[in-house]
Amino acid sequence: MVVSKTDLFEEVLQERAYLFKALAHPARLQILQFLSQTKTCISCDISEELPLSRTTVKQHLKELKNVGLIKGTVEGVKTNYCLDYEKVDEMKKILNGFLQEIEFPKDFCCK
Repeated sequence: MVVSKTDLFEEVLQERAYLFKALAHPARLQILQFLSQTKTCISCDISEELPLSRTTVKQHLKELKNVGLIKGTVEGVKTNYCLDYEKVDEMKKILNGFLQEIEFPKDFCCK
């Protein structure tokens, strides 16, 4: 049986990595910023807000939706997108918690 290298790590680390990976592209960050600034669900073409093709933007939306950071509901031929504020808040807590786990010695320096 073939084991994925990610399976060698604790489940909580795998979940964090999956979530953090969704943030690892500037287009996804811009989508999150745009949805945050609009403060509502939108059905307009988000690709008009990014310097990418419609197909590429849809792929990024799919990634964000897969991790639960955005919601997308289909209404006719359009999809309404909005932030999932509960998941975004959860992500903030996970990221803050992760960063607090990283301790630096008082005399930390790189040479």
